[in-house]
Amino acid sequence: MNVAIIGCGYVGTAVAKYWQQKMTLVVTATTTTLPRVSELETFAQKVFVLQGSDHEELEKVLHGQDCVLLSVAPRRGNSYKDTYLLTAQTVAQVLKKSSAKQLIYTSTCSVYGDQNGNLVDETTSIAPTSENQQVLCDTEQVLLTELKDKLHVCILRLGGIYGLGRELVKIYGRVAGQTRPGDGNEPSNWIHLDDIVGAIEYARHYHLQGIYNLVDDAYLSNREVIDRVCEKHNLPKVTWDSSQVSNRNYNAKISNEKIKAAGYKLIHPEMIF
Repeated sequence: MNVAIIGCGYVGTAVAKYWQQKMTLVVTATTTTLPRVSELETFAQKVFVLQGSDHEELEKVLHGQDCVLLSVAPRRGNSYKDTYLLTAQTVAQVLKKSSAKQLIYTSTCSVYGDQNGNLVDETTSIAPTSENQQVLCDTEQVLLTELKDKLHVCILRLGGIYGLGRELVKIYGRVAGQTRPGDGNEPSNWIHLDDIVGAIEYARHYHLQGIYNLVDDAYLSNREVIDRVCEKHNLPKVTWDSSQVSNRNYNAKISNEKIKAAGYKLIHPEMIF
């Protein structure tokens, strides 16, 4: 099977390494930066340097592919619209004329917006609260509508991402001892890199289609996560100032029941501190 990864950042690189170990898969990877080519060539049979909106280059990448993973993230200086929406529009145009059977896209749970901390699932209406969140919502819709009659489209809405090289202590260590805005009671919704790779492979293998939330079972608040990180690593605790508005970009407790009902078993159901 031929598999292509559009965007080899933190997630895409981990998936490429995993897929490279499976002898039945031929991996094609893309990057926007020339210096990364030599690294990617160690675990991908083909590597292309391109921007996601480059129709001609994407045709070369996607020709003959069976499964495509779209896992992009904005680089400094690039807008959300350029990174996500224009890339999705171009990928959709190319895939319409391809022989690909499946597209897997890594979206984000932030599309739910402000749900007052309530439990939401994939049937909940999304409520973007910023221009960037609206771009992410539009990106999902482009892929779902443009390709619905052509191939299986699986959208994984990811929680906050942590894992090897991006441990929680690295993420929160810099705020230890500081005062944070709000009360910290918003749901945190995290997912380990191992489970992102695992769920992407599960979606590929079982041809999942539709939208699936991907978070762990911890259901801890933002305050609880930061407190545990500080306790675990002997860091000064964070204090909270509820007179200030929280800077969290969404407020919802995310259900992961749908992907578990589809048969996926979490590798790290609880958080690793």
